[in-house]
Amino acid sequence: MKPVMIALATALGALSACAAPPNFVFIVADDLGYADVGVHGCKDIPTPHIDSIASSGVRFSNGYSNHPFCSPMRAGFLTGRYQHRFGYETNVPYDMENPNLGLPNDVVTIPERLKKAGYTTAVVGKWHLGAHPSKHPNKRGFDYFFGFLGGGHDYFTSDLSQSQHEGYKAPLMRNGAPLGVEGYLTTQLSEEAAKWIGENKDKPFYLYLAYNAPHTPMQAPEEKLKQFASIKNKKRRTYAGMVSAMDDGIGMVLKALDDAGVRDNTVVAFLSDNGGPEPHNASDNGPLRGTKGTVFEGGIRVPYLVSWPAKLPKGLVFEQPVIALDLPVTALNLAGAPTDGPLDGVDLMPWLTEGGDPAGPPHKALFWRMGNNGRKDFAIRQGNLKFLRQDDLTAVFDLSTDIGEQSPIEKKSAGLMAAWEKWNAPNKRPAFHGFGTYHQKRKAFYQQLEDEPADSPR
Repeated sequence: MKPVMIALATALGALSACAAPPNFVFIVADDLGYADVGVHGCKDIPTPHIDSIASSGVRFSNGYSNHPFCSPMRAGFLTGRYQHRFGYETNVPYDMENPNLGLPNDVVTIPERLKKAGYTTAVVGKWHLGAHPSKHPNKRGFDYFFGFLGGGHDYFTSDLSQSQHEGYKAPLMRNGAPLGVEGYLTTQLSEEAAKWIGENKDKPFYLYLAYNAPHTPMQAPEEKLKQFASIKNKKRRTYAGMVSAMDDGIGMVLKALDDAGVRDNTVVAFLSDNGGPEPHNASDNGPLRGTKGTVFEGGIRVPYLVSWPAKLPKGLVFEQPVIALDLPVTALNLAGAPTDGPLDGVDLMPWLTEGGDPAGPPHKALFWRMGNNGRKDFAIRQGNLKFLRQDDLTAVFDLSTDIGEQSPIEKKSAGLMAAWEKWNAPNKRPAFHGFGTYHQKRKAFYQQLEDEPADSPR
């Protein structure tokens, strides 16, 4: 090689080595139906900003959550580990006095790892990983927190007198300081996230934007109810308004990235925490069987979109199964952050960049286990085969021909069960139970929120 070419190659290598690490904006919707985004065929709710993440990047057609409901999913998503590894299998009871309820303090979080690589970190929105001061987001790796600690919230109102109780009207918090809802909560969260991006654009950042939309209570702004007046079903109309308001908010966040000049070098990911609970919020899981709270596809297969304009191809549809745990592990590798200790997610970049990885799929198998009042429902997906136990059904399905899990196939399940048991062997028993006395006392309150009129804003 000629000296000039050697010098040029050396310079380019040095330039590449000095390239700024990417930023990360990970957006999680709450109880969104699989079929409720445009890229999955939704017709009655336009989601142009969510769809733009897919058109500018990758849509994972077999993208999965790591759990079929809220709190355990988040425990895995913020650690890159199956949450069963540390006994987190049910929704955590809200208790500000019990330090044992929530994400264990000895489990290292993704933001804690990223901070060691020089990142500034923020969470905006729903926490749901423990209410004791030791579980507070600012104690778990986040430099900035704006949102609420519980599992849900009223979209229009906060009662500052409820600071010691979960309640859907408990105060919002900004780094521990209580404040109220101003306007519509989804919009307020979006504005907060966009503002934070503008204030932190000059350093590598990680933003976890956890919407509570479209989780109950069913509440939408008046202008959104008018926008979807053609939808006759009242609950679906309100749901449409909630999803549309979230999509508008995601548009604010994407614009903030553009305005800050960092969109090209920001990894934006969007997914739902689990499948839609169709009867409760009028969501639609499309062809999938089951809902939130089940290990059928309708409980765990979710919209899963990733964009990174500087590196990823545009409009790619990736067919091989991936899981939510892969996003945080991919981020750690891209950031050059510590990956020591156990991690269950996979760095997806070798499969997404030009040429891909011909060695095989990202995962040999994906696993789920769900505690349910002392019962264990479970599933394993290996290739196109899925073996599950849900309620009174134990069956094997071929998802390549039966995405709706309607026709069990005659296939011995011993090998699949053996693989699941091997995965399950090191897992811990649930460290707490989410449906205890506290939740029994509040059952009537939650039911009231779900049953309130769905076509009237507050």
